Amino acid sequence: MALDISNYDPAVSAGAKIGYSRGGASVTQITNRATGVTINALSGTITTDSTSLAAEASAVFIVTNNTVAIGDVVVCSIRSGSIALNTDVVVSAVAAGSFSITVVNGNVAAGTAETGAIVINFVVIKAVSA
Repeated sequence: MALDISNYDPAVSAGAKIGYSRGGASVTQITNRATGVTINALSGTITTDSTSLAAEASAVFIVTNNTVAIGDVVVCSIRSGSIALNTDVVVSAVAAGSFSITVVNGNVAAGTAETGAIVINFVVIKAVSA
């Protein structure tokens, strides 16, 4: 499916941006990779704990966030950190007031353990459920 830009008006769209211009926050996870964090902002960064995550393993943690509604879409990505080649982060659940992030070490069983802190960017996209 192609993107339809027939109604795109560069004069109206000049300087327009997608995202939030202020209000971001940051938090650092403590204890281990399954420890929950609280960050009440529409966007920001989460720095994970550096506890070792074995190859083929995953860890889930809850992000308590009072800006999140059940119909919202939460997106996350790895910004930086000491990460193994096949490490990934995904939003695995969204609820009113929270969302869950799963950190996955996709290396094969005899592969590299994930041992570094990961800096994760996230954004809450406000939406309406049907």
